[in-house]
Amino acid sequence: MKDLLKTNIYDVDETIVIVGSCLKDVQTKAYKQLEKMSKNIYDLCLEQTHINMAITKIGGMIRTGKIQNIIFASVDKSPHCVGLHYIRNELEKMMDLSKIKITNFVAVDNKLIEIDSKTISLSKHLSELNRIINN
Repeated sequence: MKDLLKTNIYDVDETIVIVGSCLKDVQTKAYKQLEKMSKNIYDLCLEQTHINMAITKIGGMIRTGKIQNIIFASVDKSPHCVGLHYIRNELEKMMDLSKIKITNFVAVDNKLIEIDSKTISLSKHLSELNRIINN
């Protein structure tokens, strides 16, 4: 596993996996599933790194033209790791990602659960979420 912010933007493969840095230790079997998807895994801790730094770095990686698939994965229920999944939305505002497949997972009980982009977007809109829950 490589530190996202200490890695050269050209050190990428067709598929990259960006994980919350604690995932490997907290959800070991889920992490092994990610290793089967790609050996090009980068860790990121949004408790230590501002999300804007990560967005800029990943944007630079995408601009190399090498990346076709990005997988974001985190542990579930972490207030810091949830931000990892918001990176996709911010990148979509900055550049055309139509040729890149982006998948989001959370690890629960050592299993990966795919999270839909609509769910991620809704999680940023607390008033809307509140309305749905209370109706």
